Amino acid sequence: MTMMTRTIVDPSRVGIDPERLALLVRRARLEVESGRLPSCQMALARGGRLVAFESAGDVAPDQRYVLQSAGRPLLATIAWKALSDELFTLDDPVARIVPEFGTNGKQAVTVRHVMTHTGGFPMAPLGYPRHADRDERLAAFAKWRLDWAPGSKLAFHVTSSAWVIRELVERTSGMEIRAFLKERIAGPLGLSLDLGPPVEAQGDVAPYVCTDGPTEEVEIDPWGPWYLSQPEVLAAGEPSHTAVSSAADMALLLQALYTTDVWRPEIVAEATRVQVDLPMSGDFGATGQRTRMGLFVLVGPGGGAPAGAPGPTASLSTFGHHGAPTQMTFHDPETGISFAFYTNGYPGAGYDRSRAGLSQLAVLGALAFDCEAR
Repeated sequence: MTMMTRTIVDPSRVGIDPERLALLVRRARLEVESGRLPSCQMALARGGRLVAFESAGDVAPDQRYVLQSAGRPLLATIAWKALSDELFTLDDPVARIVPEFGTNGKQAVTVRHVMTHTGGFPMAPLGYPRHADRDERLAAFAKWRLDWAPGSKLAFHVTSSAWVIRELVERTSGMEIRAFLKERIAGPLGLSLDLGPPVEAQGDVAPYVCTDGPTEEVEIDPWGPWYLSQPEVLAAGEPSHTAVSSAADMALLLQALYTTDVWRPEIVAEATRVQVDLPMSGDFGATGQRTRMGLFVLVGPGGGAPAGAPGPTASLSTFGHHGAPTQMTFHDPETGISFAFYTNGYPGAGYDRSRAGLSQLAVLGALAFDCEAR
């Protein structure tokens, strides 16, 4: 086992161009210095080592952020660990492991369907506070119905698939998912990673700041990303959006996939290849554009992400996820570069799809994956 460390090394030691890296850091800091964001944090790693970990704005150097969908790679790595430990297989019917799920035609849904957003139940309802109770979650599973045949369409299962992944991990491991994360991934690697930290443990989590003006003067979307600004809702631990971490820990987590023995290499290879390449449909994030999905991660530049995040300089095998408002967590297996960028600045709508927001995603991603020394 290799413990990961936050020690910053000379970028040239791991084949990173110092001048290109300096451009990336300067561009990230500009988002705060220009007044567009209240704070941001970024990290870049290669060869199992950090070459940059920078924070800007009114935050502590070790501040943690709510990652929203940019935290999906954390849940993905938990599922990949369960697959590595042979707790279940991709072609297992979910109902074989979670019988409560096997109703209303869902008997045909497999683990692979769930992890590729092709299960056919994209908007299955399960909200706070019900989702904080396992019995309530299982009762909801039994009521969910299919919108279409499993495997026939790609649509973001915004929260529904993540709850199923959580139950699969807990049912097969006998451990609550946060204990599984701590004991089998974060602890052995020496990383600070969390899903829905308790309210009393949220003191180091960057508070949401509205970039459109004072919240009392701005129309806030109560059902979008702002929902998780409530400490008790964040603590309830909806698995695909409540990851809390620093950019350094997430970049090192992606490095650990290739530099430690926590995951079996064949599982990582399977998880990060293109499993599905279909137009994105459904009621959430339906762009109609072809989207490449691995196992709970996007694959390739573009890949369904806005503005082509993580940028045109990343290889077609790059995987990870973007998230509200303009956050990203990606790794490029061809260059070995991992990059994470997080902020606590949210517009009232929660997603920054303005020209400036899309530019930030595209430019930072492009600079990050252009840092390899020539």
